[in-house]
Amino acid sequence: MNNLLLTLITFATAFVGVAIIHPYLVRFAKAKNIVDNPNTRKLQLRPVPVLGGLAIFFGIVAGLLAAHTMIDSSQLFVIISCMMIMTYVGALDDVLDISPIIRLISQIITVLVLIYIGDLSLNNFHGLWGIGSLPQWVSTPLTIVAVVGIINALNLIDGADGLFSIFCITACTIFGHIFLSVGDYALFALAVASIGALIPFLLHNAFGIESKMFVGDGGSLQMGVVLSVFVMEVICKPEYAALAEESNVALVPFVLATLAIPVFDTLRVMLARIARGTSPLIGDKTHLHHLFIGLGISHIGTAVLISLLNLAVVETCLVAAKLNASADTQLYVVIGAALIVDWGVYYGVQLLDKLIPEQMQRARIWKSHHRPSRQIFDFMRKIVDKM
Repeated sequence: MNNLLLTLITFATAFVGVAIIHPYLVRFAKAKNIVDNPNTRKLQLRPVPVLGGLAIFFGIVAGLLAAHTMIDSSQLFVIISCMMIMTYVGALDDVLDISPIIRLISQIITVLVLIYIGDLSLNNFHGLWGIGSLPQWVSTPLTIVAVVGIINALNLIDGADGLFSIFCITACTIFGHIFLSVGDYALFALAVASIGALIPFLLHNAFGIESKMFVGDGGSLQMGVVLSVFVMEVICKPEYAALAEESNVALVPFVLATLAIPVFDTLRVMLARIARGTSPLIGDKTHLHHLFIGLGISHIGTAVLISLLNLAVVETCLVAAKLNASADTQLYVVIGAALIVDWGVYYGVQLLDKLIPEQMQRARIWKSHHRPSRQIFDFMRKIVDKM
């Protein structure tokens, strides 16, 4: 197998597929007024088309079709079907604002399809707390709760230009490396196709004006399925357990570290809303990306910073593994690191605002006047809007 050729063909096809279909979806969304309108909890100042998930799905499928000329990717049929379900449920929500209950039911049905038809689940703790294989009556509800949680956590971090795309690209890169290491070329192709589809969307999302489009619920729910599948594959397939044993990496802490900021940011926000006596489902501006943007950091700078913080949690897990820490210790290290980079940063900045308000305000003003050159952004926008 020529890994480089497989990577290039899959990536290029997904990239070009999104680049071709993106402008047509933007024009269609504007013509039909399928847009995300500004409000008090959103960061954009103008209506933005919101069908990006359809473009990403098109690119991923195109990339996998190209990959199928070199490998057998038929095992991905159930996964692609579940991605399609979530893409269209999310797109319907973007257009019609469907009931949260309907969204939740569709997510649960999708997880059940992955469990009972796709033969995927979180069915093994791999020695964590002395627990190995889990019976189905335990693994099934655990998988439903975990996967629904992952899907919605990814949906909730989609609040700053480029953040969702950069985070998913980073996670797909990590998982893609793992899949290639064990020779799982079908999943490797899915990871590469996802990266190829997300990059052109990222460029339009971060730098476009006329071509700007949000991923929408259709894209966030879709990629939530992709990353959930990656997590379940790594947890339940024996070849990944063998790879992890060679490097002393505990699988459960590692996959948690890979998704650390979406998971822990969502937990913090939900718990804070409950503590204030408000519904955890009512949106606000208390996510980590809201904090960074409030500090004067640009959207793309916020996206890069949050992804780097998440990578720091992953690296912390790997360092613990290299120091021969047990699975339990690796889990506690990951939880501690995630709490520091999300909860610690968020509440630390709030504390500084109370203790030294004048200095913090001066820092915000300085930062707002020392962003990257406007000429660079204008140059990028001219290029991207012509793509």
